[in-house]
Amino acid sequence: MTKSITIGTTDVDQVTVGGGVGLFLIAGPCVIESKELCFTIAEYLKKLCGKLGIGLIFKASFDKANRTSGSSFRGPGIQEGLRVLQQVRTEFSVPVVSDVHLPEQAAICAEVLDIIQIPAFLSRQTDLLEAAGRTQKCVQVKKAQFMAPWDMKNVVDKITAQGNDRIVLMERGSSFGYNRLVCDMCSIPQMQQLGYPVVIDATHSTQQPGGQGTSSGGSAEMAAVLSRAAVAAGADGLFIEAHPEPAKALSDAACMLPLSELEGLLCCCRDIYDRLREKITT
Repeated sequence: MTKSITIGTTDVDQVTVGGGVGLFLIAGPCVIESKELCFTIAEYLKKLCGKLGIGLIFKASFDKANRTSGSSFRGPGIQEGLRVLQQVRTEFSVPVVSDVHLPEQAAICAEVLDIIQIPAFLSRQTDLLEAAGRTQKCVQVKKAQFMAPWDMKNVVDKITAQGNDRIVLMERGSSFGYNRLVCDMCSIPQMQQLGYPVVIDATHSTQQPGGQGTSSGGSAEMAAVLSRAAVAAGADGLFIEAHPEPAKALSDAACMLPLSELEGLLCCCRDIYDRLREKITT
């Protein structure tokens, strides 16, 4: 059983992750396209998760610093992005998460974010991990596509060395030749052996990095398959990027799920989670 971590302060609806307390969802658009879009998605997710009894953490990136092409949309930047995330946090009483790319961003983001996320490509960057750890905020780290699950121990050690044991780990696929990822479900219990909650990044795990030349491709229809499989393998939570109209999204359009598909998927995953926990505790 992984440790439980409470996400958020008392001014939002706090979410407890890990420890077998219930399935939780980290969701939102890939990148902050506008305040209006973030509000639309956050309102939908808040109502849906309230209906299903699933804890919600809202995710959106203020800067996509690792886009395939230098001409691709990156987001509004840290100042405007944090302003939008603060508004989402206040308006909908939800904890928020975004990713950081530079050590100096960690302390700035900690003033707004409830979780600081480390992107997969940067999950071995010692200065970045240590800076995030020093904020004492929950640090969520995506396992790099080139790393083994057990290699995440070194990642954990870099963060805990800062006196911070509020950590969430994430599976998001492993490189399998060119422009292809595969997702090893064994990595979920293997990372959980480190003692921390593990989340499946169901949408990015379908990605085909650089597969469209100047952008990444993906197989969004496989996200539901990976979500169900990961929860059955013991995942503590789901990470799903969603959009009202994924085809019009400005980043990761090929991977994101339509908001309209979330309810059925979440109901199924919640039932798998609950049934699995019943078997473990009886």
